[in-house]
Amino acid sequence: MAQVIFLHGASSSGKSTIARTLQQRIEKPFWHISIDHLRDAGVLPTARFKNGDFRWSEARTAFFDGFHGSLKAYADAGNNLILEHILDNEAWLQMLVDLFIGHDVFFVAVHCPLELLIEREVARGDRPIGSAKQDYETIHLGKRYDIELQSLDGADANVEKLLLAWRSGKRSSSFTLSGDDIVQVAKILQPAAPQS
Repeated sequence: MAQVIFLHGASSSGKSTIARTLQQRIEKPFWHISIDHLRDAGVLPTARFKNGDFRWSEARTAFFDGFHGSLKAYADAGNNLILEHILDNEAWLQMLVDLFIGHDVFFVAVHCPLELLIEREVARGDRPIGSAKQDYETIHLGKRYDIELQSLDGADANVEKLLLAWRSGKRSSSFTLSGDDIVQVAKILQPAAPQS
């Protein structure tokens, strides 16, 4: 079983800063995984999407299907992950819940005031303007988290809070089995009564 700490928040909410700080302090080796790593490493032909040689709308579904599948492969191989991601498609949550079955997922909301998100988005210049506002208004709806962080509290305080909650072993997020599911799994895993 791998351990996955899933940082979920709007574009420019501070997920990467928390992830880097967490990776330096957590007591086990964790990979830090994000879409930005693929973009920044030149895996994607970003310049050609920008200049119109290729259409992102035609490549997007295959890209994210591949990304999500790679997360499962990393975890299934026993790698612990600090994942930063934005679930901007309603179907992705259930897909990832299914892909991460059997792994310990700690689901973390990262919140940031809208004004600061917009300011950071403009300063970064690598996101379509308006993405942060759209994320802010939609991505946390219908999600249940193990912990919710406020980026204004700072990375150090947030990582300490996150580690304390993660180390407790308590999980109660969208990635946790419901009570009925736990009962069903327990019945399946219960050893058969010895035959007389």
